[in-house]
Amino acid sequence: MSPHILDSATVVSSLSRAGYAFVQANDAAAVLQVPLGELAGLRDTWWRLPRDTYLRDGGRYRFRRHSCFIQEISPPALTQAEHRAHWQPTSYNALHGGIERWYEPIETGVTGSTVWGRLLGSLGALFARVRSTPRWFIEAHQFRIDTSGGIGRPTPEGAHRDGVDFVAIVLLARSSVRGGETHVFEACGPAGVRFTMHEPGSMLLLDDTRVIHETTPIQPQGAAGFRDTLVLTYRAAGFQAPLADTQAGRT
Repeated sequence: MSPHILDSATVVSSLSRAGYAFVQANDAAAVLQVPLGELAGLRDTWWRLPRDTYLRDGGRYRFRRHSCFIQEISPPALTQAEHRAHWQPTSYNALHGGIERWYEPIETGVTGSTVWGRLLGSLGALFARVRSTPRWFIEAHQFRIDTSGGIGRPTPEGAHRDGVDFVAIVLLARSSVRGGETHVFEACGPAGVRFTMHEPGSMLLLDDTRVIHETTPIQPQGAAGFRDTLVLTYRAAGFQAPLADTQAGRT
């Protein structure tokens, strides 16, 4: 599960044909025009993520920040939306759905950086080549899964969809852990793949309307370790919100 991606057309073809594309770090940098050195320069901010207090399994292994953006495709423009709760219906997240989860926003040193705007904008333009839309409503999540207490669960809700159009999972760092195998399967079929993301800067791109995904728990390998990711979701129909908000037009 490590195809060589030559250009953006190959990524678009893979997403259109299979519903996913796994892109190695060097290829991702070339396809998205995102310098790996600048992306790596954001890693220190993962050490300052607040603990996720919403975990319903009682765990203390997840740290998180969350911010929202709106991307216009033509002419291209990216703006940060007013800070809002992260919300998913229970049909997509049986464990944590149906509740408003308020996380601390992503630091302005991250969201104001050149590489941040280039990453979000390039991904949005690429996804629009698979499914045309005038704009994307983007939710950005910084995650750290920590093993200081033993097992850490990247996806405690299990195999799932996010209720969006596309998902990008970017690996920032992986240190002193084993496990963390990613599974991607057809939402309406038996086909699927399994692989483990090891290389910082590598990316998994998903058509969330067609596939389900999960990542298995991680355990410490020697000293306690961690797995840092940036998860970006792109949705054409507005931000997900409770029904009352949607009916009132506050998407």
